[in-house]
Amino acid sequence: MNFTQLLLILKARSKIILIAFGLTVLTTLIVSLLLPKSYTATTSLVLNYKGMDPVTGLALPAQLMPGYMATQVDIITSRNVAIKVVDQLKFTESEKAKEQFNQATQGVGDIRAWFADLLLQNLNVKPSRESSVLEISFRGSDPEFAAIVANAFAKAYQQTNIELKVEPAQKASEFLGEQTRMLRENLEAAQAKLSKYQQEKGLTSVMGNLDVESARLNDLSSQLVMAQSQAYEANSRQQRTRGTGDDSPDVAANPVVQNLKIDIVRAESKLSELSQRVGLSHPHYLSANAELSKLKSQLLEETSKASRTIGGTAHIHQQREAELRAALAAQKARVLELNLSRDQLAVQQRDVENAQRALDAASQRLTQTTLEGNVNHTDVAVLNPAIPPQDHSSPKIMLNMLLSIFLGTMLGVGFGLLAEMMDRRVRSREDVSELLQIPVFALIEVNQAKNKKFMWLSRNLFKVA
Repeated sequence: MNFTQLLLILKARSKIILIAFGLTVLTTLIVSLLLPKSYTATTSLVLNYKGMDPVTGLALPAQLMPGYMATQVDIITSRNVAIKVVDQLKFTESEKAKEQFNQATQGVGDIRAWFADLLLQNLNVKPSRESSVLEISFRGSDPEFAAIVANAFAKAYQQTNIELKVEPAQKASEFLGEQTRMLRENLEAAQAKLSKYQQEKGLTSVMGNLDVESARLNDLSSQLVMAQSQAYEANSRQQRTRGTGDDSPDVAANPVVQNLKIDIVRAESKLSELSQRVGLSHPHYLSANAELSKLKSQLLEETSKASRTIGGTAHIHQQREAELRAALAAQKARVLELNLSRDQLAVQQRDVENAQRALDAASQRLTQTTLEGNVNHTDVAVLNPAIPPQDHSSPKIMLNMLLSIFLGTMLGVGFGLLAEMMDRRVRSREDVSELLQIPVFALIEVNQAKNKKFMWLSRNLFKVA
């Protein structure tokens, strides 16, 4: 079927098309006029959400939270908010409302929830795409009632917004209060443990004591090194004093020994001179020899005394070295003990500091959440309150008529094509060619005036006969 055939069919079935079109438009007009008028009131809200978490205190802008506006729409259209509207408008106190509920549900169910569902059916919430504005629209047969309900939903949403913000803060405040009490107990226990440890160890200032003991340890180390050097030197001198002691410089430097040696030299010289002058039995010779023997005996005695003095000095140095070594070991143990005490005390001090920081952080959050739990304001503000609309929102007669014209046209064309399919007629040479499956070779045009005259004569002749 080409476009020419379609136009011929529509022309032939124009009556059906016009009837369907007229019936559709007329029906739409009558129904639109008979439908009850409804009015839509709209309230605009502005959401200034700061995104503060009541437990962690982290701030998160609303634009960084996907689905925030959709969440607010779901909250407004929730039964919780609708029930608040029912309670606010006191629907359940009306006898007429109770009677309507009993007739609809036979008295079964919750009347508040039933009315809340009825209100939600006529509620529409539309968020703005590029701003934080929400529009709450309610449709009703009474314009004043529609405005009252729209404003009531805005107020109920503000109350719910406060509850949703305050309730987590209150729970967080209870949790943080318990945690603060536990952290305070931990801090007190850590401080008591630190004080007890200081009392047991007798520590007032670990660093000061450690500095004094370290200085003492260094001093003892220096004294021990000096004592060891002196002991080595004394031992060396003592080794040289063994035997006659002539190899010892200490013995040789003794003034008594030196004087005795000089006297012995003199006595030997005198004895040698006497031996040349007198005989060996001469009294002078015997007296000089006896004096020489006495001097040598004194020299041996003084040398022995000097050697014993050097040995005593070496023993004293050795004893001093041993005493210093023992004192150094004791002092080293004392310093090591102080180091251990310092480390343990530092650990306990860090425990006290950590407990104090944890308590301070928990106390700060507790104060903040306590304040947040006591707030009575919301971040939702009414931008434009709903007012009773002057014009009804439905039925929209103009829009309905435009739609009926389009629908009537489509229905008329459809009925016309359906009638043509049920009673197919030859309306053009294309129809003949399609029907007989043969091409059209010629087209005979008929004079319409002669054709009408011939048809009139034929009917009259047949009537006379």
